[in-house]
Amino acid sequence: MAAVDLSAHPGHLARRLQQAHYLLWNTMVSEETTSPQFAVLNALVAESGLDQRTVGERVGLDRSTIAEVISRLGRRGLLDKVRDPQDGRRFMLRLTEEGLRVHRKLTVRTARMNQVFLAPLSGEEQALFFDLIQRVSDAAEGLRHPGSGEPLVTRGEPFAGGVV
Repeated sequence: MAAVDLSAHPGHLARRLQQAHYLLWNTMVSEETTSPQFAVLNALVAESGLDQRTVGERVGLDRSTIAEVISRLGRRGLLDKVRDPQDGRRFMLRLTEEGLRVHRKLTVRTARMNQVFLAPLSGEEQALFFDLIQRVSDAAEGLRHPGSGEPLVTRGEPFAGGVV
């Protein structure tokens, strides 16, 4: 049996991209605040007072992951959970002053990191890269039933012109 050319496997390339991003993030942005945590801070800067489920949907995190991220940010004093007056079972999330300060600091650092990360591409190539990766990411999110975590497709079923 011959070896497979992994350069033609998107999952392998996505993992390599993620490794490069993780290295750059820890080196240039923060060892304390993770990229998913920054995404949550950013979502709450864009729209304060969202509930946990909505924030998770906005940043592409599943239910258990968003719960852990919210918990960690809360323990660090970066966000507050306030009970929703219309639904006592639901909590609304708001950044604290410290959360806003951390977001401002990391926003500058992420901009620099993204310049380094995308340096091998021209401006036109960067735009194409974002378009393509966004389309694949959006389609991949559709592989699960919203909120259930269960796959919509199984092995052998077609997906966006291919077969899973």
